[in-house]
This record gives sequence, C-alpha cells and structure tokens, in this order.
Amino acid sequence: MNIPYTFVDNHADLLAFVAQNKRIDWMCFDTEFVGEKRFHTQLCLIQVATENGNFLIDPLQIKDLSPFLDMIADPNILVITHAGENDYRILYQQYNTLPKCVFDTQIAAAFAGYNYPVSFRKLVDNELQVKLKKSYTVADWEKRPLTEEIIGYALHDIIYLHELWSRLQNRLVASDRVDWAKEEFHPLTTAAYYYRNPDQEAITSNLMRNLNRKERIFLVRLYRWRRGLAEQKNKSKEMILSSKLLGHVVRGMRSGKKALQQNRRFPSHLADRFWDTFETLYKAPVTDEENDLVNSIPREEKEDPKVELLMEILYDIIKFRCLEVGVDVNMAFPRGEFKKIKSEPAYAEHLFGNSWRKDLFGSTFTEWLKHPDQVNIAIESNQIALHLPSDK
Repeated sequence: MNIPYTFVDNHADLLAFVAQNKRIDWMCFDTEFVGEKRFHTQLCLIQVATENGNFLIDPLQIKDLSPFLDMIADPNILVITHAGENDYRILYQQYNTLPKCVFDTQIAAAFAGYNYPVSFRKLVDNELQVKLKKSYTVADWEKRPLTEEIIGYALHDIIYLHELWSRLQNRLVASDRVDWAKEEFHPLTTAAYYYRNPDQEAITSNLMRNLNRKERIFLVRLYRWRRGLAEQKNKSKEMILSSKLLGHVVRGMRSGKKALQQNRRFPSHLADRFWDTFETLYKAPVTDEENDLVNSIPREEKEDPKVELLMEILYDIIKFRCLEVGVDVNMAFPRGEFKKIKSEPAYAEHLFGNSWRKDLFGSTFTEWLKHPDQVNIAIESNQIALHLPSDK
C-alpha cells in the first residue's frame, strides 16, 4: 500500500506545514519515541494526518517545534488520537504543551461496546476490516534515514483515525453518550493528569512493609538519590541501581560495608562505588518533610472477610450494570478503585462528583461506592437489603 506523505525535517518546511493547515478543523496525531536506557524520553517522530494530507515531522532535526505545538494547543482544532495519554505526556513534560480539544478512540470505544483498553489493531480490524501488521512496534526510531517499511508502519497509526472518529462519534450520538466520553477526554487536557508524585515508587514499594521507621526513611532517600542521578546522567533508574538490589542495600546498612561487599546477590563493585553515599543517606538527620512522608504511608490492614464479600457483591452489581448498557467495566469502575477510595477518601468525590458514573449507577448506588467499607447487608422481612449506616 503506497501512502502519500510529506516529510518535514527543517524549520522552513514546518512553517509551510502550518501554513498549509492553518484552517483545519481536525488533526490525527501520534508519536514514536524511545524511552529505554534513558531518563528523558526521546521524541523521534510525529505523525499527523489532516484533510490536506499525511505528514511526518522529524523532532530530531527540528529544534523549535512551537509552530506545531501551537496547533496541538489550539482549541479550534480537534486532536484525534488512540491511547494518546503518553503522546500528550511527552509534549507536556518536554514542551509544556497541553491539548485543548481532544478525542481518543480508545476511550470512546469503551462507550461503544468494546473492552477497555482496546488495541488500535483490533479496533481498525473490527470497524474498518483492515488488518494491520505488528512489525516495527519496537523499531529504532532514532535511526536515520527511516526505511520505507518503518515509514509505512508510522503512517498506518494515523491514516485510519479520522474514519474511526467518525464511526465512534456517530455511535456516541446515537446512544446519547457524547457528554460521557467528553468527561473522560477532559483529563487529557489538564496538567494535573500528567503529574506523578516523585516519591510514589517509594511509598508503594513492597519493601516498606517489613522495615522500621529509620529504614523506611532511608529507602525513601535511596529512591530519591537514584532518581536524581538518573536524571543528571539521562540514564534509566535501573541502570543506576536495579530495583531488586534496593532491599539488599537497606538490610546491608545494619551490618556495614563488608557485609554488603560479601553479599553474593549484590555486585561488589556497586558496594565499593556507592557505599559512602549510602552511609551518608542512612546517617543524615531526619527532616520534618521526611517524617510527614513516612507517616502518610498507609498501614497494611488485614481485610475484614465481611467487607471483602460486600465489595464483591457491589462489584458484581457494577459489572452487571455495565454489561447491561454496553459500557466496559474497566472504564466505568476498575476493581482497584475500591482500594484507592479506602486509602484516599477524597478520591471518591473526584470520581463521582458531577460525573457520568453517577448517571450510569444512580445516586443511591453511587453513595454506596463512595463508602464501600461502610455498606451493610441485612435480611429484613425475608428481603435482602443493602444500606449505609446513614440510611437507617
């Protein structure tokens, strides 16, 4: 299949591309990038399809992408993607650019009877009866010149997006779910959506469970040190110090440098290289900020079998309702949301406040989902009843 395209690899051509597409209403968008073995993801190729043709923009050659980025941020241009979260994240993190008007076919498909997340290949196959090849998904996108095979793969990621948008949009209109989909699209346009707590790895680490307070603080410091050095050297965090070695470091501090050097599961050259750093991190006075962080780590609680059973009942109702209306349960309410609601009570308000989920589940059931550990089940007058304490 010979797909016509324009290759844009200099600033003059980029300005010509922008001028050619000055009055467009929509843009199909995708990127190719490389994140392995580095801290900062390398953006390697930008694919764009508009009513005026297909375009490949080379960010390795063009240092100033602002004319294109202005188009992404234009509220009058609908930007169509499939699973565009990572593409938008790169643009925000590296160029401080956020889209204003978006449509994501993966999200939209969840409101049209598809499982979430549905792959691009499956969606194209089912909707357009086109079978895409799997080749080149891990191609060397930094290599120049790009081969025709790789270019063909890149173009296939955008040339079907507009037709998918048309079909899915019509289905959303027919089922009166346009507003539901727009609510799910909206976070993609906000900076808060792309924020990641730099201490999240430490907070959620399984190592935290069996450590005392001093060791927990040391582990937080280890994660921060590893991240900082990876960013400085633009290497992956695993290349600085593998995650599987962190536990050996924490436990090794109890016995000293010699014990860590003799640990057959810990490379001795790393013990020689980093011991002084480890020791400094271990012995440094604890700050108020570190104390607050460690105090914020949720304690592991033994699940109440009754609460577990009630959550299963609630989740079965959720799955039934989603099946009934043709909305994928992994979009509406993934199983893990119960745990998040329990650990972050404010998250329930975020999830259900003025939300399409309230329309889907109803106000009473939504209140139950906001407080799943408080729901009670009782047999009253030979009838089974679910209620919250406040319902009595």
